[in-house]
Amino acid sequence: MGQPAPDLSSDVRVVFGAGSRASVAAEVRKLGLSKALVLATPHQHDAALGIAEHLGNLAVGVFCKAEMHTPVHVTEAAMAHVIETKADCVVSIGGGSTIGLGKAIAYRTGLTQVVIPTTYAGSECTPILGQTENGVKTTLRDPSVLPEVILYDAELVRTLPLGMTVTSALNAMAHAAEALYATNRTLETTALAVQGLKAFVDGLPKVLQDPWDLKAREETQRGAWACGTVLGQADMALHHKLCHTLGGSFNLPHADTHAIILPHAIAYNARAAAKDLTPICDLLGGTNAGTALYSFAKSMNAPLALKELGLKADDLERAADLATMKPYPNPQPVTRDDILALLTAAWAGDTPIE
Repeated sequence: MGQPAPDLSSDVRVVFGAGSRASVAAEVRKLGLSKALVLATPHQHDAALGIAEHLGNLAVGVFCKAEMHTPVHVTEAAMAHVIETKADCVVSIGGGSTIGLGKAIAYRTGLTQVVIPTTYAGSECTPILGQTENGVKTTLRDPSVLPEVILYDAELVRTLPLGMTVTSALNAMAHAAEALYATNRTLETTALAVQGLKAFVDGLPKVLQDPWDLKAREETQRGAWACGTVLGQADMALHHKLCHTLGGSFNLPHADTHAIILPHAIAYNARAAAKDLTPICDLLGGTNAGTALYSFAKSMNAPLALKELGLKADDLERAADLATMKPYPNPQPVTRDDILALLTAAWAGDTPIE
């Protein structure tokens, strides 16, 4: 039914293939487990019930209250279900919101995770968990939050709305773009990043032309896997810092925010890391990786302005303050004035400042 992905020094079992979700019961049995709690967002309630059907008597419950940015209070509600059902594993079907909830549960309990992604976010490939409490998003890295099994079923992303397809893909591409100039980058992570970027540059236009093209959908899923895997291996910088600030403190939608900030953050860092970012220009053309990504996003009808997401002009000063509060490694030195200028351009939807 599916084909395992190449092994990149990881114990994660990764399967690609249309219809692979039907093997979820077999995967749970292979793990020696028998009490699976299915996780989803309210919007994907029906999909969760479908997975519970595939699991049959291995399913002990369904919890469909996952939210963006993994709020701690939602995790605590889910934990009550874990305890009540005596679950020995969680099966997460969805995007970053649901996968984040599964990771948060695993971090607290050590439970095994089987993940069935329905977006291209790539969170399923990383030992990284971002959680939000009292309006502040914090991130941790721990091997316990890395899922044990990932089932990439192209049929599940075939119905992903085109708008979400584009923003989710750009979210994934952001991981690879920042990996190109990561302080701990290696030849292997750079090759993986370029592989992921190429899969989306080649596959995304095909998906937009025919959303039901399973071959193109699988190509983009392989891009998501590569971009997500490199996220788990390379340190992120300005782009992710800005997106965590905007998401955690202003409750902006995750993928849309990443899509909008990506070209601006890359243009900013191209001032110091143009050579490292050359692969993006090689794939997309142009001489500045940030403006090349902006043109690509625009051609894909991606959202371009933070104001479209509900961020107010009055919020920009506070966002700049929060994003520069603590120093972090970044190719181009980060100053409040520069970040405010970057955010202002992103708020308006302007071409990135080179």
